[in-house]
Amino acid sequence: MSVAATTTRFEPLLHRHPANPILTGKEWPYPINSVFNAGATLLADGSTLLLCRVEDRRGLSHLCAARSQNGVDRWEIDSQPTLVPNPKEFPEEIWGIEDPRITFVPELQQYVVTYTSYSRGGPGVSLALTRDFRKFERYGVIMSPDDKDTALLPRRIDGFWALIHRPMAPLGSHMWISYSPDLRHWGNHKLMLEARRGAWWDANKIGLSPPPIETSRGWLVIYHGVRHTPSGCLYRLGLALFDIEKPEKCLLRGDSWIFGPEAEYERHGDVHDVVFPCGYTMAGDGDTVNLYYGAADCSIALAQGSVQSLLDWLDANGSCERRRESR
Repeated sequence: MSVAATTTRFEPLLHRHPANPILTGKEWPYPINSVFNAGATLLADGSTLLLCRVEDRRGLSHLCAARSQNGVDRWEIDSQPTLVPNPKEFPEEIWGIEDPRITFVPELQQYVVTYTSYSRGGPGVSLALTRDFRKFERYGVIMSPDDKDTALLPRRIDGFWALIHRPMAPLGSHMWISYSPDLRHWGNHKLMLEARRGAWWDANKIGLSPPPIETSRGWLVIYHGVRHTPSGCLYRLGLALFDIEKPEKCLLRGDSWIFGPEAEYERHGDVHDVVFPCGYTMAGDGDTVNLYYGAADCSIALAQGSVQSLLDWLDANGSCERRRESR
């Protein structure tokens, strides 16, 4: 990285909405501790649905849907939890279900929800299908612990479904991609993006944030990096671009982070210094992305940006070759 790159003023790529935080526990129709880390999608009528992670006062999480015509306010929140742990039939959910990502799959004409199921053995990846976010067909655990931060690509790649996920190991937590003929049995596991080493902002532990954004250039991925500091972990966001037909192939990766905790509601909460997006929607112009993120594990906030601006920034600041050299 050149000296100029380290001293040039950074222009924000993602802009916080003035109404932030847009959802907190105060709006909830039943008693909870906090709401955060929501999957997001546009429904057929153009309204926005957030499938929120809700932590109850025991410390266990379930999922609850909130709907809005404009994706900002006047949320209609389900009066009861939308998807709750079912440890009798799915014992891997005994300690809750967390951090959903939503992918609408045209071939199935259904939404695929992947989420973390928290078992005695640790966090794993579970999958469910729904048409209306009222009834769900659970597939159960599809990636055993320790694994999380997952989303399905919206179409098959060479005839197989593709799932991005983040297994955890003593030598580091990296992003992988796996393939399946039926959404149940997964194999052909491939390393997709490695956490860097040393003092980097995304050293040792990274993970997918919202589902990838399909562009004419490739799959645009917003991922989080976790930096361990004496005062705790610091969650920030970076960008990478992957080949459209070989999504395990990294084309570009940004050197620096693009969005981190700065606002009061991001800096202080149940878990300080966290911005953690699990979902986005695209505006009608096909370029504006609405990024929904958990803030300090206490609320849901919204940031907006331009897909073209994100790609332009990667062109100016990204290189997979530099990534390899920096390890």
